[in-house]
Amino acid sequence: MNYKEITGSLSKPSKMPGHAYGLPAKECKTGSKLAKVEGSTCSSCYALKGCYVFKVVQAAQYKRLKAINHPLWVRAMAAQISAKRSTFFRWHDSGDVQNLKHLLKIFKVCKLTPGIQHWMPTREAWVKKYLHKAPGNLVIRFSATMVNQAAPSSWPNTSTVVTDPSQANCPAPSQGNACKDCRACWDPEIKNIAYAAH
Repeated sequence: MNYKEITGSLSKPSKMPGHAYGLPAKECKTGSKLAKVEGSTCSSCYALKGCYVFKVVQAAQYKRLKAINHPLWVRAMAAQISAKRSTFFRWHDSGDVQNLKHLLKIFKVCKLTPGIQHWMPTREAWVKKYLHKAPGNLVIRFSATMVNQAAPSSWPNTSTVVTDPSQANCPAPSQGNACKDCRACWDPEIKNIAYAAH
C-alpha cells in the first residue's frame, strides 16, 4: 500500500530536526481571522508568503487537507512518520487542526508512534478541553494571539511572539534560523517558548 498516496507527502523544514505535516494556512479556522487583525501573531504569517504560496506547495497542502477524511489516514500517517526514522515530528508547520475529529486522529497517530516526540502548535482554544486525552508523546502549545501578549496561564504549554529579541528563548535566530541541538518546543517541561518577531 502506498501510504503517501493517502496522506500526501511529509515536509522537511530546513530548520527542524525532523519532518512535518503542513495544511493550507488559509484554512486555519482561527488563524485566517487573526491574519486580518493588525498586531496579531498571524498578521505576518510566514505560511501566507514566500515558498508557501507556490502552486505546487498549495496543491500539496490541499491534498493533505482532503486526505484527513480518508478512512486509512491514521494508519497511513503513522506508517509514513515511522518510515522517516526521526525521533521528532511537528504537526502543522503550516495550517492548524481543523476540528475535533481531526484532533482525535492526530492523537491516534501519536499513540501508534510511541518512539517519536510530537509537537503541535495551535491557536484553537477549544483544544484545551481535550488535553487530558492527548498521549504523553505529544506536546500541544497554545499560541498567544497577539504579538507581545503574555503567555496564557491556563495552558500547560504555550508559545508567544516578542519584538524584543532579549525576551526570546528560541535560539534559532542566532544559529542560522535552525533548531540545531535545541528541542525545547517538543519538551513538555518547558512551559513557554518565546519567538522573536520576524
